[in-house]
Amino acid sequence: MSVIDTLKERGYLKQLSHEEEIKELLEKEKITFYIGFDPTADSLHVGHFIALMVMAHMQRAGHRPIILMGGGTGMIGDPSGKNEMRKMLTPEFIHHNVECFKKQVGRFIDLSDGKAIVADNADWLLGLNYIKFLREVGVHFSVNRMLGAECYKNRLASENGLSFFEMNYMIMQAYDFYVLHKKYNCVMELGGDDQWSNMIAGVELIRRKDRQPAFCMTNTLLTNSQGQKMGKTVGGAVWLSAEKTSPFDFYQYWRNVDDADVEKCLALLTFLPMDEVRRLGALEGSKINEAKVTLAYEVTKLVHGKEEADKAKAAAEALFGAGGDMGNAPVVEVSRAQFGSPLLDLLFDAKIIASKSEGRRLIQQNGLTVGDTKVTDVAAALSETLFEGKTEVLLRKGKKKYYRLILK
Repeated sequence: MSVIDTLKERGYLKQLSHEEEIKELLEKEKITFYIGFDPTADSLHVGHFIALMVMAHMQRAGHRPIILMGGGTGMIGDPSGKNEMRKMLTPEFIHHNVECFKKQVGRFIDLSDGKAIVADNADWLLGLNYIKFLREVGVHFSVNRMLGAECYKNRLASENGLSFFEMNYMIMQAYDFYVLHKKYNCVMELGGDDQWSNMIAGVELIRRKDRQPAFCMTNTLLTNSQGQKMGKTVGGAVWLSAEKTSPFDFYQYWRNVDDADVEKCLALLTFLPMDEVRRLGALEGSKINEAKVTLAYEVTKLVHGKEEADKAKAAAEALFGAGGDMGNAPVVEVSRAQFGSPLLDLLFDAKIIASKSEGRRLIQQNGLTVGDTKVTDVAAALSETLFEGKTEVLLRKGKKKYYRLILK
C-alpha cells in the first residue's frame, strides 16, 4: 500500500493540487517535503498533531521531511482564520519558541542520520533586499487573485480589514517553498486545510519561476462530529508540553471525547492498524469506554512516552474505581503558611484554573470539592479543616479532574 493510500484510508487528506501526479510520484519515488510551524507559543498544541502524524507516516514510508520553523513568518503572523491582526511578537520570544518546537518535534520524527531536516525561514527571510524581492518574486503574484483567497476575503469583509503588513504573508510562505525547492529539492508542501491558498501560491511560484513540478496536499483539521475544532478546554488549548498540559490532563482529554469522535481520533492520532481502529470504533454502549481508554493511552504514549502514559492510565483508573496507584494523580503542594489565603489563589497558582473568573464559575456551579467538602463560597479560604486532620486530601474539579492536595 502506498503512503497516499494510507493517508486516504485514515482520513487525513483534504485537498491535493495535482492528485494523479502526486499519487504516481509517491508510489515511484522517495521525495523531500515540508511542513511549516509558526512559533506563536512556546509549545505545539493538539491543532498541530495531525500535521505531525502526516509527517510521521510520510517518513515511515521513506520520504524525507523538512520541519520548517517560522522564525521569519512569525514576525508577521498568518491572517488565516483571524478576524483581526495578530499581536506582533518580539524576535526574542520567537527565537525561544522555535527552540521549544525543535525539542518537541523529535518525539514524532526521526531526526537522526539525515532522515529529516530542521530549517528556520528566518535564515532567508530576515535578510531579504525588499526591492530585489519584489522584482524577483512579487512580480509573479496577482493582487486580484490574492484578494480572492479565502484567508484574505473574510478579513476584507470584516470591520478590521486587512493590513498590507499581513498581505505579505502569502508571498513569504510561497517564497519558503521556492527556497526549500532550490536548496533541498523539496517538491511538496503539506499542511492544514486552512493553508490551501498559501500553499497553492508556493506551488505556482515554483512552476512559473523555475518551470519545475511542485505539489501540495492539505490535511483535514481536527474537528469533532459537530464540525467544531478539537483541542480546547475551559482552561485553554491542549498543549503537547507537559508543563502546560500535564500528561494526566492530556490523557483525560482523550478519555472523555464524545463517542462519535472515537474512531476518527484513533485513525488520525494513533498508529493502530485500521482493522483495530474499526473494531474499537464499532463498540457500543459502555463498551466504547474500552476504545476511549485505548485512544487516551496511545495518544499520551506518542506525546509523552510510555512511562507517563502508564502513570496517567493508572491514576485515572485509581480515581475512577478500576484500581491502580493513586500516587500518579497530579500533585499540588501547600504549606500551613498559606492557610487563610483565598482558595481561588491556590487554584490559579497551581494552574488548576486558567483564571479567577473560571474558578468563581466553577464554585457557583457546585463544581469544586475538597475532600468531603463541597466548596460553595467563592471567597472561601484555604484552611486546616479542609484536610480533615490528614496531610493529604483529594481535590475534584468538575466531574472528572482530580488532584492530590498535599500539606507540607
